[in-house]
Amino acid sequence: MSKDSSFDLLEVQTASTQATATEKHQKTFHSVVIRGPYLQQGTESSIIIRWATDTSVQGKVLYGTEPDNLSFSATEAAVTRDHTVKLQELEPDTKYYYAIATSAEMTHSSEDNFFVTAPKQPKPTRIWVVGDAGRGNDIAAQVRDGYLKFTGTRHTDLWLMLGDNAYDTGTWEEYQQGVFEMYPQILRNSVLWTAIGNHDAGSASSEWQSGPYYELFNPPTQGEAGGIPSGTAAYYSFNYSNIHFICLDSYGSDRTSTGAMLTWAAEDAAKSNQDWRIAFWHHPPYTKGSHDSDTEIELIEMREHALPILEAAGVDLVLSGHSHSYERSYLIDGHYGTSDTFKSEMKKNQGSGQEDNSGAYYKSSVPHAGTVYIVAGTSARADEVSPHPAMHTSLSIPGSLVIDVQGKRLDVTFVDDRGEVQDYFTMMKG
Repeated sequence: MSKDSSFDLLEVQTASTQATATEKHQKTFHSVVIRGPYLQQGTESSIIIRWATDTSVQGKVLYGTEPDNLSFSATEAAVTRDHTVKLQELEPDTKYYYAIATSAEMTHSSEDNFFVTAPKQPKPTRIWVVGDAGRGNDIAAQVRDGYLKFTGTRHTDLWLMLGDNAYDTGTWEEYQQGVFEMYPQILRNSVLWTAIGNHDAGSASSEWQSGPYYELFNPPTQGEAGGIPSGTAAYYSFNYSNIHFICLDSYGSDRTSTGAMLTWAAEDAAKSNQDWRIAFWHHPPYTKGSHDSDTEIELIEMREHALPILEAAGVDLVLSGHSHSYERSYLIDGHYGTSDTFKSEMKKNQGSGQEDNSGAYYKSSVPHAGTVYIVAGTSARADEVSPHPAMHTSLSIPGSLVIDVQGKRLDVTFVDDRGEVQDYFTMMKG
């Protein structure tokens, strides 16, 4: 693997001791980082740092609040190639620098290797969202660079992947190309939260929690990051600042309203007391892009079964991919049928949500006050799209989504592959 394609691989020196009955000698070998580092399950007081090496070593993380003074450390219990180290007893809303190492030798540190723990109190938050991004192609790279141009020096607090994170069947090699070689910079300093898509499921099973998708990521199954324990990595919830996130599995889990997933989701969403509630999964309830929500079973069942539960709990924003288009709804409520059954009275606000146009969307936190639905599946491909009556905007442009939350204000921006704004709206609580 070349240095360019392996994103500044760290070379780690380790010592291995061999002993026999008559002699003991030491030999030195090199272990190369082939995946990561990347951040998982960030909370106010803990974070998981993961990486993989080409040989088995005992992983170690050194960390501290200054890049040249990594005074704390955590070491794995076992020798392995796939390293998972959880750092605990951290201070909230604090920037830490880290270096991955082995039990024998420390690597060099980098100012790009850092994380910021989640805050206890609300703070301005930037969220990056990519959908159907896992092709490892030029479009994905351009969308990534467009976002980096847009965000500039503003740190990405966390990011979401909406499924189909690795094409075509979610193999280890496809994750390497589509995720780890595509997003090395943001992986090492912003926590990634993922939803499973149908392409990821080509090599993974939600029922058995097996396959690359389930082995690569560490969502909080026991409520470690807030919310109610789901007991499964297929769907989960977490808190960040004043936002509650709900991730659902629209492909491999039971989608019936009385099934385990939506029973859990109903309780979890209802019990959240955060200012904002954002749900995300792969198959969109409304789309007329490369897929049709009127005819495909996963899309129909999520619309009919999940939406009434989430709207009753006051969910503000629902994000999906699957269709390779950008589609953004009005502030709507109560549409659970096919597109020809959509009625104007289902719009809680007839406007654009744009402050410089018809004004922002204002809503309360009571049940059925309105939700905005977004299809953001153009992070590696853009196909033709037709207007769905629930949608205010429909675009066939490569891009990604940026969500900024500050107190009772939420701003959503669709940024294209050149870093230019193609759609935007604001939602206010109060």
